[in-house]
Amino acid sequence: MNSRPLAHFHVAVLMGGLSAERDVSLVTGAACADALERQGARVSRVDAGRDLAAVLTDLAPDVCFNALHGAWGEDGCVQGVLETLDLAYTHSGVLASALAMDKTKAKAVLAAAGVPVPGGGLYNRFAAGRAHVMAPPYVVKPNAEGSSVGVFRVFEGANSPPRELLSPAWTFGDEVVVEPYVDGLELAVTVMDGRGLAVTEIEARSGFYDYEAKYGEGGSVHIVPARIPADVAEACKAHAVRAHAALGCKGITRSDFRYDPVNHILVLLEVNTQPGMTPTSLVPEQAAHVGIGFDELVRWMTEDGHARGGARKAAHSRSAGQTHDR
Repeated sequence: MNSRPLAHFHVAVLMGGLSAERDVSLVTGAACADALERQGARVSRVDAGRDLAAVLTDLAPDVCFNALHGAWGEDGCVQGVLETLDLAYTHSGVLASALAMDKTKAKAVLAAAGVPVPGGGLYNRFAAGRAHVMAPPYVVKPNAEGSSVGVFRVFEGANSPPRELLSPAWTFGDEVVVEPYVDGLELAVTVMDGRGLAVTEIEARSGFYDYEAKYGEGGSVHIVPARIPADVAEACKAHAVRAHAALGCKGITRSDFRYDPVNHILVLLEVNTQPGMTPTSLVPEQAAHVGIGFDELVRWMTEDGHARGGARKAAHSRSAGQTHDR
């Protein structure tokens, strides 16, 4: 077996970026860059700023490994830059990235595709911060952020909504999603190459899977496979695959679920088009569970992005040729 399978690749790993998830992205990017270098790739580590187009034009990589999280890097903006530069890249394209990042629009698409999603709606943060817009318990979260940034749980009997919604320091946009809180288990499914890998059950030390529980050392315990009935596990994987396809996603995604075993309620909360690849991340754990090591996982993502970029260039060339023939 070739111990340096990526020796012919120059990969630009995009990390850091401009969002509230910058620190997590730096960890993801470093881990993936290390894996690529172990496999022989020439790696350029790019802290993605507003000069990204100029930097990538100078580097001219074979493929970009997009390790960015959150706004700008995960919402279709950077994908648009890469498309304009005609560069191959990992993960989902412009439309799927933008759609998945907008929680309200994504829920509408998923519901139409037969994927169970929570109820609730989209509200102005000031309205949601002044008075309850639905009876507690419920969850409030920004409409276009990830990694549980800016998420609040409002318990039954709470006198008022989270005051943080009214703060001048709030930086997560003026639209928030308010949806019923589903008691029970936090579950997650990775979709890779059109199949659901496994179902992870997440036990947050704090009782709520917030930012610190996701990324803090010891913040949560991941149980693979989840301790749920086989039919529920299969339903999770099927819904994750259906959601991935309905949104038009590519490469790898992670779908997050809540499951209430008492009332038999299963809902998909969101689809992450650029899931974390940190030491505490769910995707590498699920891949390992089905026999795919971290380096192999990163290689697959890179080769998949490169192949899709080549197919896109070929399609553009054919289209240009047809236009010229006319």
